Amino acid sequence: MKSLAAKQKSALVINSKDNVAVALTDLIKEDICSVRIGENAIIIEVLEDIPFGHKIAVKDLAADEEVLKYGEEIGRMHAPIKKGGWVHNHNMFCERGKKSG
Repeated sequence: MKSLAAKQKSALVINSKDNVAVALTDLIKEDICSVRIGENAIIIEVLEDIPFGHKIAVKDLAADEEVLKYGEEIGRMHAPIKKGGWVHNHNMFCERGKKSG
């Protein structure tokens, strides 16, 4: 049987304001993921498969809540998502490129 440490995967929060982290490897549903936030880390159970480089929610996000990465809003959620869920263009949207100015 593998130890918990052997099964543990990792993700990184880029800016302390972010509510998503970047998967540093492919994450599989039910993986235990150590999410690094500066010098600290939190543990999150992965709720669905998340490919390398994609975003994982580090907290529950409500419908229309802003998605923060790099300390900036990169979009908003279409529907609510639980901590540990995959955040990507299938469940978020961005108005930035659609606004006329």
